[in-house]
Amino acid sequence: MLHELRSPEVLGTLERLQLRTRRRLAGQLVGGHRSRRYGSSLDFADFREYQAGDDFRRIDYLTLARLDQLLIRLYDAEDDLTVRLIVDTSASMQTDNKLQRACELAGALGFVALTRRDRVEVHAPGQPMARFSGRSGVPELFAHLESLEASGVGSLPKVAADVLGRSRTAGMTVLCSDLLEPEWDAALNRLPARGAELIVVHVLGTGELDPPQMGDVDLVDSETGERVAVSLINSTLTSYRGRLDAWLEEVEAAARRLGAAYVLADTRTSLRDQLLGGLRRSEVVA
Repeated sequence: MLHELRSPEVLGTLERLQLRTRRRLAGQLVGGHRSRRYGSSLDFADFREYQAGDDFRRIDYLTLARLDQLLIRLYDAEDDLTVRLIVDTSASMQTDNKLQRACELAGALGFVALTRRDRVEVHAPGQPMARFSGRSGVPELFAHLESLEASGVGSLPKVAADVLGRSRTAGMTVLCSDLLEPEWDAALNRLPARGAELIVVHVLGTGELDPPQMGDVDLVDSETGERVAVSLINSTLTSYRGRLDAWLEEVEAAARRLGAAYVLADTRTSLRDQLLGGLRRSEVVA
């Protein structure tokens, strides 16, 4: 399932990327992200007056010479980040390779996190949560994502509640889903709780983005089995595309209101173009 992701070209691209955060998120271990604390990275943050017991190597001697003030230099600490990957495995994700693209993008972001010493969790409906850490965890992460299968009726709010129930730190939450269920907005509203960074990866394919003219057909809901008779002719498709555009705007606006990054993941686009295009334009990676 993750053949393109495993290619040396794509992995080489990922090696040069880093997850971007809109706020400083403190972790527990030393990692590759700035935190609210001061530490020993190379990024200067501020001055403060010298106090007994401070490391004399941090004294700013230039300021001492010019202003006769004994100050020490403070630097940003770099903390690890807990990255929670939520992969929608409802039956609607089995069409147009949507689950594959969701797993590819989740795997790509997980790879970037693990190589930066962050911790990664994978959450999927009906599946126990899986944890991975360190670069050595990459093969296990990929194998776990490849084991996921699409089936059943989705319940994103339930998954969101489960994720929040397990969360102890803010971290970053990445939702990979087609959002094709009535309560998609309820799930989004829950996920930024406790100050978590949120990324919404909206995975859609040809069936949703560019359905063909097929005349009179019965459309079958892949999750409920409900049938709807429609005429897929030019006028109907024109009306559909108008409603689709309005819905996409609604989803993106909902994400923006929550301070979340929004990425439309089109399965017709190559994974590499998605990584270098969609994720970078949405400022998910740098």
